[in-house]
Amino acid sequence: MTVKAVETKPCEYCLGAGYFQLLLGGSETCSSCEGTGKKKDE
Repeated sequence: MTVKAVETKPCEYCLGAGYFQLLLGGSETCSSCEGTGKKKDE
């Protein structure tokens, strides 16, 4: 049995962070990857 690694690429909008840092302080969850930091496969 061979195990194949699934390649996950970081989200291109938040760069894998899962959130955006706001200018006035705080953070907002990335709506593109829903906070996972990984690009969704469509």
